[in-house]
Amino acid sequence: MNTAIGVSKDNLTKVAHILNGFLADEFLLYLKTRDAHWNVEGSDFHAMHKFFEDQYEQLDDIMDDVAERIRSLGHYAPATLKTYLELTHLTEQSREKNDSAGFIKELLEDHESIITHLRENINHIANDLQDVGTSDFITGLMETHEKLAWMLRAHLS
Repeated sequence: MNTAIGVSKDNLTKVAHILNGFLADEFLLYLKTRDAHWNVEGSDFHAMHKFFEDQYEQLDDIMDDVAERIRSLGHYAPATLKTYLELTHLTEQSREKNDSAGFIKELLEDHESIITHLRENINHIANDLQDVGTSDFITGLMETHEKLAWMLRAHLS
């Protein structure tokens, strides 16, 4: 299928590749947040169980939006664990205990890493790859992650 949206085919491929990496990051963060939801322990279990559920539900929506953006650019979204692990810049679990503070610290680091990675690509996608639509899209993702990170950070104060 030829996607004629005013962005060159080569640039659409480059943008889709960048988005594939973002999708992999989102999936890994989603999985780690699910882990927190399922496995958090401590006196704050109930509140944190619900908190992590709210976070992973938002990440689920983000993943769907990123995959649909990739498809709207005429490319296929990756959907295998092997591919996600190859594309992500995040790491799997790094904490030692299943307490809420450990989960929160790890998830916050991942959100902040994603925010930085998104921010680094906003101008590149808009200016170098001539795709202002995707640049705007990832600006929105960055703002969503900033809010999710704020919610996590507030629990550490």
